[in-house]
Amino acid sequence: MVEARARGETAVLVQLDFGEGDYAERLAEFELLVASAGASKLALFQGRRQAPDAATFAGKGKVAEIASAVRSQGADLVMFNHELTAAQQRNLEQALECRVIDRPALILDIFALRAKSREGQLQVELAQLQRLSTRLVRGWTHLERQKGGIGLRGPGETQLETDRRLLGKRVSLLKERLKQLERQRAVQRRARSKGHLLSASLVGYTNAGKSTLFNALTKAGAYAADQLFATLDTTSRRTFVEDAGTIILSDTVGFIRDLPHALVAAFHATLEETASADLLLHVVDAASPDREQQITAVARVLSEIGAAQVPQILVWNKIDATQARPGVERDEYGNISRVRLSAKNGEGVDLLRAALGEAAREHAARNSTEAPEADAA
Repeated sequence: MVEARARGETAVLVQLDFGEGDYAERLAEFELLVASAGASKLALFQGRRQAPDAATFAGKGKVAEIASAVRSQGADLVMFNHELTAAQQRNLEQALECRVIDRPALILDIFALRAKSREGQLQVELAQLQRLSTRLVRGWTHLERQKGGIGLRGPGETQLETDRRLLGKRVSLLKERLKQLERQRAVQRRARSKGHLLSASLVGYTNAGKSTLFNALTKAGAYAADQLFATLDTTSRRTFVEDAGTIILSDTVGFIRDLPHALVAAFHATLEETASADLLLHVVDAASPDREQQITAVARVLSEIGAAQVPQILVWNKIDATQARPGVERDEYGNISRVRLSAKNGEGVDLLRAALGEAAREHAARNSTEAPEADAA
């Protein structure tokens, strides 16, 4: 898809309603994903179903409508805002006579477009190959035959078996390279922990404003844009907080609902930075009507990567768009639970810095009481 992006691919979009709720928000997010991938929407097909059709997901009648639109408008591909099985994707491509992309593949493609560091590129490639390995039967059935003919005779291995073997070797190589990078990260984390500095990670739904807030707190100049998955590579900076000293702040990849499992697995080393943090700053787009569902989606991914138990402060961002006032909220134990601010114009950022200072002092106090016990042991 990346090569074709340069010429501007055109797509027919499909989103069906299975009664899950928040349909409008899911549709708006889907269209933003499509635009982020560089495709132009030609048409949108919607409809209500009790359950997906086992063979074509959308059902024969709807597929016939989509096929007609593909032919009449000359669409390059059809995109589903759902996860398709390998069989459903194969059947749809045969019926529609064009490429079919489902939601996980679309997200993976955007990650491939955004990855800048070598580690990020390796992680995306691994996720793509792991997903492809389950779909070789779908995608490469035209190659599943014995090699033969002059210049084509082989050792008796089918092309599909060869492809599977080569793909497996590439996956193993990528995993080994990522393990090396993971070990390097672990060494860096241990070195930081020896200094007893508070480690805080910014997490949140994609496009919630994490990188803008990161820049406001650290003056780091990290890339920030109003687009999905602007940040893929974890960036860590030391920043000084008055009356508390230096802390380590990390900006991490944004999450999204239905994040492909292969992607979570491939980004294990990067996401470990989140699980090993002392504090999570969960950045929420307060102006989004879908914010509660986004909070739930982030919580689900945090649980999946083993970070559910890390202490959190909710950062209610973008109050400039909601007319809310900056402020701090505490729970029944007196701990800071939420900070309202605008990373864009700076309102309330000082309140978050104060909250980080409070957390850093508590962290230092815990370390000072634990250190003598460790020495005695």
